Formats: sequence, structure tokens, C-alpha cells
Amino acid sequence: MIEMNIPVRKLDERARLPRRGSAAAAGADLCALDGTDIAPGETVMIHTGLAAEIPDGYVGLLFARSGLSTKSGLAPANKVGVVDSDYRGELMVALHNHSDQPRTVAAGERVAQLVIMPYVAAVYVETDQLSETERGEGGYGSTGSM
Repeated sequence: MIEMNIPVRKLDERARLPRRGSAAAAGADLCALDGTDIAPGETVMIHTGLAAEIPDGYVGLLFARSGLSTKSGLAPANKVGVVDSDYRGELMVALHNHSDQPRTVAAGERVAQLVIMPYVAAVYVETDQLSETERGEGGYGSTGSM
């Protein structure tokens, strides 16, 4: 495990700093600044009241909280949110209600988890040919059968 300080700015005094649930947790919980209702099939932008300074060479990834998604049907609409290291705006979660029931998010409720990860800054180079592999051009479901 690598530890590093991530500067976080409260944009609202009610905001709660990201917090890991245990010493070995990869993600830090992000909390809703305000309460809101989310209708079935609706997506709502949830404000956290926080901005962060993610170091160069790293990315912030916003993932669903497993309990919220399995018990309430609420999960990020884009499945995984990407926070680039040059972004300094508010961290927000596009929370979607996948259930058939209206859901309420309370102020201070944990709505997503933030994971900071290194990434490869790929340089894409055009070529006329790619190396051969056993799989080749086999697409979805091509590597096994039931």
C-alpha cells in the first residue's frame, strides 16, 4: 500500500472529507452535501462540497458503494467517474436510481467511493499491422463456452 497526502478543499462548511472505512480500504467514501429524492430511472447530480488536488500521474476514480447499489439500487450513472489530475472543480456524483421505487439520499449519506490510482499516459501510434495472438479478433464471449 502506498500512502500519500491528497489536498482536499471544502467548498461548503457542511462538507465531509473523504474517509476510508478501514485501514485496508482502497476507496474513501464521499458523502452527499444535501438530501435529495431520486425517482425511478432518474439521474441526479449529487454535490459533495469538496474539490481535490490529485497528483500528476494519478487519477481519481469514483466507484459505486456496494451496499448502496445492492440495497437501494443507487449507483453512479456512468459506472465509474474519472477525475483527472488537472481538475479543480467540485467532486460530484451522477447518481442513478436503477430501482422501480423512489429513493431518498440523506445529507451526509455516503454515495460513492473515491480511489486514487496511477495511470499510464499512453501514446497511440498508428500502425498497419498488430502482433498475432492465440485469441486474434475473437470478440465478446470468444474465450470460453458455458
